[in-house]
Amino acid sequence: MAETNTPDPLQWLVEEWARQLTTVLETMTGESPYVTFAAHSASASECDAASDLLWWAQPFSLGPESMMWVAAAASSWQQIGGKVLSSAGVEDGDPESIRSTYLEIVHQGLSGIAGALSGRAGREVSCQEGKPAAPPAPVDGSCYSFEVDLGELKAPLFVVFSPALGVVTEESTEDFPKPIEQPPTKAATPVAAKHNSIDLLLDVELPVSVSFGRAQLPLKDVIKLTTGSIVELNRAVSEPVDVIVNNCVIARGEVVVVEGNFGIRIRQVVSRQERLRTLY
Repeated sequence: MAETNTPDPLQWLVEEWARQLTTVLETMTGESPYVTFAAHSASASECDAASDLLWWAQPFSLGPESMMWVAAAASSWQQIGGKVLSSAGVEDGDPESIRSTYLEIVHQGLSGIAGALSGRAGREVSCQEGKPAAPPAPVDGSCYSFEVDLGELKAPLFVVFSPALGVVTEESTEDFPKPIEQPPTKAATPVAAKHNSIDLLLDVELPVSVSFGRAQLPLKDVIKLTTGSIVELNRAVSEPVDVIVNNCVIARGEVVVVEGNFGIRIRQVVSRQERLRTLY
């Protein structure tokens, strides 16, 4: 349930972040979180004093000033990261694994924001290289506090949206085509058809494979391959492997062994834009 005291034009963007956060956590934990938010007045002294905050600064390709900053106190990111790892069967994760898991949730949520901004702006918007950094003081932007409620987990987060994002959202909303109003009597038919189409697809079988890496070899080297030959792949041992469904990378994860069989623990579900770029 979201607060209604959010000023336009950022209300859509703030609500979208709450939706993305809810979706990512539900996907990773199998439980439905309850995310609330409210406007928050932050000063430069508050940000400087909050030394335990783990910040992530995310620029978008809309322009150099299009930024989001996401922050969580140690207790919050430890709870969130630990909850996701626990849902994946890892009960005693080390602090670095918990931290990286929390940041992965943030990254996936921000990827969703980029996709939503693409729809509003009418062109592709992507996340550029982010970094752990707080917003410059004094804080120039709209500040909001979010709280994630997931069972016994209650974790507050802090988000700052740069003014440039508000301007982009406002301008693109004005130019965005208005939906065509349909008579109420005709609305039920396409909705029902869509629902039935999805039901029909649920039993469709798709090939699932895992890619440890790729390599290109000249034909003369391929001919020389024998038992015991080693082919070097384009991926380090520590890097995650690709989970491929129907020739499209949908997720990345790490290799695990379950009762003597190999398996994959999903660490990242890739965005729709990235799936299109990774078609095999």
